[in-house]
Amino acid sequence: MSFTTELTLCLRARYPIIYITTQEEERAEQAIIDCAKQTGNRGVYFWDFVDGYQGNPTDAGIARRNPLQALEHIEKLPAATATVFVLRDFQKFWDDIGVSRKLRQLARQLKSQPKNLILLAPQVSVPEELSEVVTVLTFALPDVATIRAELERLLNASGSSLQERELDELTRSCQGLSIERIRRIIARGIATHGRFQPSDIELVLEEKRQTIRQTQILEFYPAKERISDIGGLDNLKDWLLRRGNAFSDRARQYGLPHPRGLLLVGIQGTGKSLTAKAIAHHWHLPLLRLDVGRLFAGLVGESESRTRQTIQIAEALAPCVLWIDEIDKAFAGMESRGDSGTTSRVLGTFITWLAEKTSPVFVVSTANNIQALPPEMLRRGRFDEIFFVGLPSQEERQAIFSVHLSRLRAYNLQSYDLSRLAYETPNFSGAEIEQTLVEAMHIGFSQNRDFTTDDILEAASQMIPLARTAQDQVEALQAWAASGRARLASRSHGLGDHLKERLNPE
Repeated sequence: MSFTTELTLCLRARYPIIYITTQEEERAEQAIIDCAKQTGNRGVYFWDFVDGYQGNPTDAGIARRNPLQALEHIEKLPAATATVFVLRDFQKFWDDIGVSRKLRQLARQLKSQPKNLILLAPQVSVPEELSEVVTVLTFALPDVATIRAELERLLNASGSSLQERELDELTRSCQGLSIERIRRIIARGIATHGRFQPSDIELVLEEKRQTIRQTQILEFYPAKERISDIGGLDNLKDWLLRRGNAFSDRARQYGLPHPRGLLLVGIQGTGKSLTAKAIAHHWHLPLLRLDVGRLFAGLVGESESRTRQTIQIAEALAPCVLWIDEIDKAFAGMESRGDSGTTSRVLGTFITWLAEKTSPVFVVSTANNIQALPPEMLRRGRFDEIFFVGLPSQEERQAIFSVHLSRLRAYNLQSYDLSRLAYETPNFSGAEIEQTLVEAMHIGFSQNRDFTTDDILEAASQMIPLARTAQDQVEALQAWAASGRARLASRSHGLGDHLKERLNPE
């Protein structure tokens, strides 16, 4: 149901107090005016703390800096007068007992009158004593049709023109931005070149970075890594490549739903985070990184509000990839936390969204300790697939060495014995292989020469891999994967006896 339809029904049904959350006050107010006209051509009065009432010349300025008087003024109008009162930022005054009590009294009176009280605010904040009389509506960010219509209006007014393909790209790029931000982008392009040009579409990306930066929860992450930068993990790569066009209109026409996401479980340093970045780059989607720890705020109810805000922003920027790194650390030990159930409520909101979301937000979560994750997160339907990313096999280690050395010494790659390097580094993760190469480079640099295969082997001999320092945890993870609870990310990744051979090569 659209916002206009929903608000119109609330006005006709005489809902006394309607709370509208929006970041676009100006556009929301115009929508309210339009709905008021459709329901008997009602008058609309606006109030704010600084200027008092506006919209009626005889009442202009009344209740300036007096929120209680603003409510009392509503009672003074004749009961039969069909009116909509819009109070801006009124949630700031709910802590006042006089304001709270007056709102509850008004709720009783307005139910029998053609009057409605609408409160506008950027976030939901309804006190318990008013929860039964307040109806909450969300005024969402503009949809594709609204964005395109506004862009066409702005471009025509400025004398700028774009080809159909460029206009489609600009419209898609502007998803998730408010109309005000979109206007600023067009104005900036015009101020720079005298007219909006196709190259100015890059300004949209910078505006999105600014929007996400202001949340202090999400981070717009530049994804430059490619699928080819991942050594091994052939099963996982094939799975991703098959879904390369799954966000296209052709896929919708075929009947395919949007991909939901992946849970990557495994040993530290095996390429889980790298995979999340490569997915966004390969699918040409923006990558949003969520720090779950930032969801938990000090004020009561704020953590849940931040979770809803994060979900709203991710859906507004869709299609996109939402990367949640080390999700196991955020929800570990919920039973023993003394946070009055905040963690449980945040988890409940999050996993409900995972199961029910229809927006094209592809969630990539990574976890090192599967035992720390609540069982409900592992249930089918939250993610499309759960992949286990284990220690690389000898063949995969050779591929990892090849990837890194191709980046570091592409001109001299043939001088390195990749097969020997792979054979001499059992139990090494991808991150440990990379660190080994860094150490080898230090050895060569300190002696004013290029590093060699022998330098890499010397560096490897001095490194104790995580598979030995945390052997019990590694074996527990491997046993969990061997039980069939996750799909193996690598074709050549063996379990059981092969694991014992690798952990105890002597």
